[in-house]
Amino acid sequence: MMRPWKGSVRATPREVRVLVVDPEQGDLLKARLPLGAQHPRALLTLLEGLALWRGQPLRVAVSATSAGDGRPCWSDSGLFGDELWPGESPLVRYEVGARVSRRGRLVGLGDFRGLRVEPRGGEW
Repeated sequence: MMRPWKGSVRATPREVRVLVVDPEQGDLLKARLPLGAQHPRALLTLLEGLALWRGQPLRVAVSATSAGDGRPCWSDSGLFGDELWPGESPLVRYEVGARVSRRGRLVGLGDFRGLRVEPRGGEW
């Protein structure tokens, strides 16, 4: 049986980074996107597409830098629509993650160490 892919999303004041990893093959997808998505479901739809590609639900660890006032930087960005936490679907489940280090990275899009996270308190 195929092992599910793992996803990570990290929001900073200027961009959103997305990383998708196959536990057996390593990094599959890296993206640096502008923070201001033009639709509140854009990120969820992107992740749902990856889950459909794999044929399995995608678990995604979410992290963010501070906006300076202690709130996550996505709170005023519209990244998750009107919500402070992203909406889930049968294909995508979000979790708060803790950083980990891995080898076998794709090169060319910058430093994605902040996206190498695993959910607190459990296995993927």
